[in-house]
Amino acid sequence: MRATNLTLLTDLYELTMMQGYFKNPTNQTVIFDMFYRVNPCGGSFAITAGLEQMIEYIENLHFSPEDIDYLRSLHIFEEDFLEYLSGFHFTGDIYAIPEGTVVFPREPLVKVIAPIMEAQLVETTILNIINHQSLIATKAARVCYAARGDGIMEFGLRRAQGPDAGIYGARAAVIGGCAGTSNVLTGQMFNVPVLGTHAHSWIMSFPDEYTAFKTYARMYPNSCTLLVDTYDVLKSGVPNAIRVFEEMREEGVKLTHYGIRIDSGDLAYLSKEAYKMLAAAGFDDATISASSDLDEYLIDSLKTQDAKINSWGVGTNLITSKDNPAFGGVYKLAAVKDSGSSTFTPKIKLSENTEKVTNPGNKTVYRIYSKSTGKIKADLICMADEVFDPEETMIIFDPIDTWKKTKVLGGTYELRELLIPVIREGKRVYTSPEVMELREYCQKEQNTLWDESRRLVNPQKVYVDLSQKLYDIKKNLLEEMSEKTHTLYPTSPMQFFIF
Repeated sequence: MRATNLTLLTDLYELTMMQGYFKNPTNQTVIFDMFYRVNPCGGSFAITAGLEQMIEYIENLHFSPEDIDYLRSLHIFEEDFLEYLSGFHFTGDIYAIPEGTVVFPREPLVKVIAPIMEAQLVETTILNIINHQSLIATKAARVCYAARGDGIMEFGLRRAQGPDAGIYGARAAVIGGCAGTSNVLTGQMFNVPVLGTHAHSWIMSFPDEYTAFKTYARMYPNSCTLLVDTYDVLKSGVPNAIRVFEEMREEGVKLTHYGIRIDSGDLAYLSKEAYKMLAAAGFDDATISASSDLDEYLIDSLKTQDAKINSWGVGTNLITSKDNPAFGGVYKLAAVKDSGSSTFTPKIKLSENTEKVTNPGNKTVYRIYSKSTGKIKADLICMADEVFDPEETMIIFDPIDTWKKTKVLGGTYELRELLIPVIREGKRVYTSPEVMELREYCQKEQNTLWDESRRLVNPQKVYVDLSQKLYDIKKNLLEEMSEKTHTLYPTSPMQFFIF
């Protein structure tokens, strides 16, 4: 759901390269992979998100007359190219891993198959959308895991880096596991729960705390969470909240959704003491909500301390992924098909850094599950035309440390292809589930991880292997490119790694 034309939301060099291809036509069809190299926040996985917004961007991709006029004013684009842009639309295919899926480094989250000009143009915006929402969904999954089943409310709008980050960050946070958001516009756009209490200013605007609480309770008797730290949590806030709850009980109000929120101080100590006071008054079922610069590590610590908190409002550290503010996704050319050819030629990017050497060719990703546990054994990146029989024994191996091999016995595992078609010949062929459905799916996805891979600190990595066919193609390309490089530049100090 977007109202804005995002066609010019791109880097200038995408357009200058497009003009270069236009002026020097090759009629090539290419494959680009969007993937990331390192898991955010020191974790062992990520959650992919943003697919619906990416599809909407592709569907609405066009250059308006105003766009053409602006590009003309830059005095770097020729009229025949601008005329081409005026009738531009995307005609290629896109495959993607569905939102809410657990994903791992180096495997394609998005695969674009299109004429080279089209595939080049969409790079920046695809990265912008998928990088941002995947980052926030991943952070939310970590925060929710730390809460051990307690509800997490996303409260970060005022600290988000602009309106879009607030809107779509909240969407991603709900996909990652949050129970709802304070962001009303996100609630309207994506039909997700909107949640909130009241601010300190509400209490400060009244002559006293009790009157403020009583007034609020009368207005919202079925959603009465009172902020108790404006003056003094234990001497004032909690006693006044209890007084109001007692009056509501005496008036016959059924207390179903009620409680207190603590926004400052020693949350462990204050929550324990507040619980004692509430329980003594017969309100042991009251929600005790906490906020105050929370993240997964602080929540985990508070849970370890047996803090009496069962609802959490998380803002800045979630909506900005403060400790890891960038996802790091990249978009790399993987294969080229010349005009008149029926097959793609694999392409590879070399690097002195082994982890930056790309995986070539037209690929797909299979997830290998244990039949007995339903847990992930590994992911397998392979060529798109490869077929595997789960009744046959499979040998998988680490693409870097090739001596690390695992035999997966036939009949003991199941396979699931992760990349699915979402755009065919420029048209949508995929209907995105509702956000709350994606949230449920994401929770099931995380349950396929071993506990050792979900822990917040020093988690066990999940292996992403290459098929033998893909490995051989990559190895041969590396050897070929290395020989060419040494022939052309015999004195070059650069050394390429051969797998």
